[in-house]
Amino acid sequence: MMNRRKLLALASLSAALSVAAIAPVQAQEPLKVGFVYIGPVGDAGWTYAHEQGRLQMEKALGGKVKSTYVENVPEGADSERVIRKLAADGNKLIFTTSFGYMNATEKVAKAFPNVVFQHATGFKTTKNMGAYEARLFEGSYLQGIIAGKMTKTNTLGFVGSFPVPEVIRNINAFTLGAQSVNPKIKTRIIWVNSWYDPAKERQAAETLIAQGADVLTQNTDSPATLQAAQEKGKYAFGWDSDMQRFAPKAHLTASTNQWGGYYTEVAKAVLAGTWKTGHVHGGLKEGMVKMSPLNTVVPADAAKLFEEKKAAFAAGTAVPFTGPIKDQSGAVKVAAGVQMPMKELMSMNFYVQGVEGTIPK
Repeated sequence: MMNRRKLLALASLSAALSVAAIAPVQAQEPLKVGFVYIGPVGDAGWTYAHEQGRLQMEKALGGKVKSTYVENVPEGADSERVIRKLAADGNKLIFTTSFGYMNATEKVAKAFPNVVFQHATGFKTTKNMGAYEARLFEGSYLQGIIAGKMTKTNTLGFVGSFPVPEVIRNINAFTLGAQSVNPKIKTRIIWVNSWYDPAKERQAAETLIAQGADVLTQNTDSPATLQAAQEKGKYAFGWDSDMQRFAPKAHLTASTNQWGGYYTEVAKAVLAGTWKTGHVHGGLKEGMVKMSPLNTVVPADAAKLFEEKKAAFAAGTAVPFTGPIKDQSGAVKVAAGVQMPMKELMSMNFYVQGVEGTIPK
């Protein structure tokens, strides 16, 4: 059940959508809402979490909305075609749920000024195109605390999708969280250049394990990393949704996206004609990010540190990217006691100390 704090946080999100920009949908007409998904809905991961959010929105608003989705839409030209068709079909609110949809969304938004577009994880906004993102890096930092306490090799593994700021933030947050309890750790990365490719994800995880990584995490959409870890007797984390059932021995916890409350508030704002553009960031405090239960193998001292930091993030009394933070060269990127501004977080293009390798160009 959603607690009072999260209700207030969602209320604040609702308030942020309070300036009229798009005409309200007529009361007798259900609002047609379209979703564009990068992968299959499946039963875990990024797209699955968005689908759960869509279903929660429909349940909350009943006959006031009528939603649809298109899955397995590649980034690039195909995405523009799909987004344009959804707009032409009468959808008045369209969520495009992958970073690579940003330019296509912007282009279609200009052609359909009376349609509201919401793009996930990007940085561009227009009069009728907003952006939204979950602060999943908070979960990455918390995962790092557990990893830093449980590793025996001091080598952590990260299966990366694409080297975009969103993923680099998660790599760095994971490393900083681990370093907060174990300064000796290092993080190795293998990029699979896909958001969803179970075969590549598995291969990357197996390679990282062969290179000495004994606790793994990921920024990809399947449970393949977890399954590979379990088969090798290692540990790993779920991502975007609770993946415990796929590898119960290896799964330590998961950083999960909770989109339902946000999607409901955006749809309500469009229905009321009070939606406005902007960039929304939600995390543990707003209930947009939630950690799944800890595996019972997590030591008590690690669990205590995890819970304390999670509570601080949820209360807003701590943030993951607080200095001192140094890059790989040792240069200070964030001074001691200073929090990295959100604008810099959104464009992060460097690895922190402790991360091995270079960012692919």
